Amino acid sequence: MIMKSIPKIKNIDSNTFFLLSGPCAIESEQMALRIAEKVVKITDILKIPYIFKGSFKKANRSRIDSFTGIGDEKALKILRKVSETFDIPTVTDVHEVSDVSLAAQYVDVLQIPAFLVRQTDLIVAAAKTGKAVNLKKGQFMSPESMKHAVQKVIDVGNGNAMITDRGTMFGYHDMIVDFRGIPTMRKFAPTVLDVTHSLQQPNQLSGVTGGRPEMIETIARAGIVNNVDGLFIETHFDPSNAKSDGANMLHLDYLEKLLTNLVGIRKTVNLLS
Repeated sequence: MIMKSIPKIKNIDSNTFFLLSGPCAIESEQMALRIAEKVVKITDILKIPYIFKGSFKKANRSRIDSFTGIGDEKALKILRKVSETFDIPTVTDVHEVSDVSLAAQYVDVLQIPAFLVRQTDLIVAAAKTGKAVNLKKGQFMSPESMKHAVQKVIDVGNGNAMITDRGTMFGYHDMIVDFRGIPTMRKFAPTVLDVTHSLQQPNQLSGVTGGRPEMIETIARAGIVNNVDGLFIETHFDPSNAKSDGANMLHLDYLEKLLTNLVGIRKTVNLLS
């Protein structure tokens, strides 16, 4: 699995799923360290391999006055501090080719946003860094088509790609997860289910994306039953005041119970396999 190629990841021999989790965006050093500390404690107890997630900037915004970040290098330095403080790998998004070399100096995994996963130059630049590349499936793409995105990473000599499904557009204001795509994408690369973004309700008239966080456990359970390799869960200690995607984030206080339940489900699935 991809985890073996990412420095500092713990619990490699675990028979459970791995986790990408953290805030949508880096808002401050204090918030990033607070979230990381809590998630590290939980994942160490449950022996879940963990990668801290945080966007150093948000480029895909509905409105021009939406929060985009605290400064690129400032946020990236915070990601590096999280990594060094807790000895864990980190992942962040890159939106332009010019982002890639900068972000690669600070993080272990470069994430290609769903809207940009057909951008060959961006994928190739990320792959050439030698970092692991997380390819988020476009809401407009079939599971089968992600084979070509993975192949772009492979073709430049980087065998460390993973796919993350973040739902498919259902009309203009909702997302659905087609679980039939998971076994298909797992043929191409380790496959992650982005639980929280799959529950977004984009394109609201207000210009602020909505969400259905009460469905997080439902979607996560279904992913584990369908053998996803990893889960992607954005979390925050105060989602209602988060600067990005608060409407679909999991409150940090609920993460331990959720992950405990999911580990139990995965153990049962493993026994039946």
